[in-house]
Amino acid sequence: MRSELFGTLPDGTPVHRWTLERDGVRVRVLTYGGIVQSAEVPDRSGATADVALGFPSLDGYLANPGPFLGALVGRYANRIAGGRFPLDGRIYHLAQNNGTNALHGGERGFDKRVWDADPLEHGVRLHRVSPHGEEGFPGRMEVSATYTLDEGGALRIAYEAVTDAPTVVNLTNHSYWNLGGAGSGDAAGGHEVRIAASRFTASDGDLIPTGEFTEVAGTPFDFREPRKPGLGHDRNYVLDKGVTEAPVEVAELHDPASGRTLAVATTEPGLQLYTADHFDETLPFAPGAGIALETQHFPDSPNRPRFPSTELRPGQVFRSETVYGFGTRA
Repeated sequence: MRSELFGTLPDGTPVHRWTLERDGVRVRVLTYGGIVQSAEVPDRSGATADVALGFPSLDGYLANPGPFLGALVGRYANRIAGGRFPLDGRIYHLAQNNGTNALHGGERGFDKRVWDADPLEHGVRLHRVSPHGEEGFPGRMEVSATYTLDEGGALRIAYEAVTDAPTVVNLTNHSYWNLGGAGSGDAAGGHEVRIAASRFTASDGDLIPTGEFTEVAGTPFDFREPRKPGLGHDRNYVLDKGVTEAPVEVAELHDPASGRTLAVATTEPGLQLYTADHFDETLPFAPGAGIALETQHFPDSPNRPRFPSTELRPGQVFRSETVYGFGTRA
């Protein structure tokens, strides 16, 4: 476990990079945005490659915030319709940074904040206070994200939060995975994806849920058996397991060329599959160069009472945990 200066923000704030190493896996995490900058893992022959898309310098993240490469997203991951939601009889207004909707916490969400860091034996705990009114969200929220490498090299991210006033919270990690190695080619066309979900949240043209659940059977969105996704995926899957106290495996990526696998286990009820269709010439990565598997509560839950609740109240503790297990297959 070690840290080093990674860069400095324009206002002079230092950003550090923490390196986690265990059982042949090396993961680097930034205090800026809680970003997973890299994840180096072996293939079936033992050759190591970085399988998480990222930038080599802080400037890359500052110049290209839109893809949220590797970032810790909050206060509310995904979209909130109209940038507004009701809570206890009051309407709260958020930044409309995705058309008329709020996306991934607003103009300056958790992905654009510098977090305090405490070292652990096999990881690092990032924490900060999100003040009342930050990006329009109510309540002073104390939040932490703990990154650890388990025995065998699995990356575990555990989130906790408490608040002094009623609020909403939905946190995720926005890493894009290419198990052939970052920058090695077309993950969407070459990887196999499996997701343990029989339904997804139907959505409109702005990716806002309609409130209905659609069966995956007979659609191009059925990943109950492994298959290559190709481009064209950006939707929230309703995981069959629902909300759980401990992480349950819900998805797997497999790169037949390298043999690398990535198993995703989570406590969350939803998973957003995104094939990076909107990557453009401003990035060193092409559309489909990485696959995001964002564990989460559902988009627009604060406006959808039928969905699992994202409300957090004083005296409660928000907890969420996701594990990324790296492996190989012959």
